[in-house]
Amino acid sequence: MTNSPSPELTVSHTSLREQCGQAIRALIVSGGLQPGEIHSIGSLAEKLGVSITPVREALLDLARDELIEMLRNRGFRVVALSDEDLDELMDLRLMLEVPAVERIAAARPAPDLSELRSVVDEITQYAADGDMVNFVARDRDLHLGILERYGNRRLVQHVGLLRDQTRLHGLQKVAGSPEFFRSAAEHGELLDLIEAGRSREAADLMRRHLHHTRGLWSGRDEEAGR
Repeated sequence: MTNSPSPELTVSHTSLREQCGQAIRALIVSGGLQPGEIHSIGSLAEKLGVSITPVREALLDLARDELIEMLRNRGFRVVALSDEDLDELMDLRLMLEVPAVERIAAARPAPDLSELRSVVDEITQYAADGDMVNFVARDRDLHLGILERYGNRRLVQHVGLLRDQTRLHGLQKVAGSPEFFRSAAEHGELLDLIEAGRSREAADLMRRHLHHTRGLWSGRDEEAGR
């Protein structure tokens, strides 16, 4: 049985089930919990600084979404995805997120994105610190926060699940590189374009940003992710 993941990650003691779920999703996506290995629920709870109960409840939610597999009396295992699986997930994200961002940017009056500016600042800081787990968690919050301005609850839910099923195991390889920081800076640029009503440019930037996710961030050449 493997030890629990190394990244330092804590959760507050409010809405523990949901907060544990967010933390575990970030660990899965960033590669902090590797597929194929059996992970201990108790060790994970210790790392998160909470009791076993909310962690177990969160894992049951993730098992329902087919992100992990519960192993009776043994722990859990992250579901492995093939390149074909990841390509299919990216195709769906492109079909959903790019036109949604274009329509959000075209709407007038412009949507209020002020609360998302602080999220961009946090993402930038986590990128500078090399904290990929919290980087992934806040990146998710930002993207879904933008999509919430579209006003379609099911869109946000579906994209959230697609993001959770994505794997960004190449993050540690590109962390600190010029390409990585350029990609992180695109978050602020995207907000600027949306607020300015430059819908076509916002859609183009969203498309490029998603290709980063499938390419460099997943540990393969970015052009292969196209």
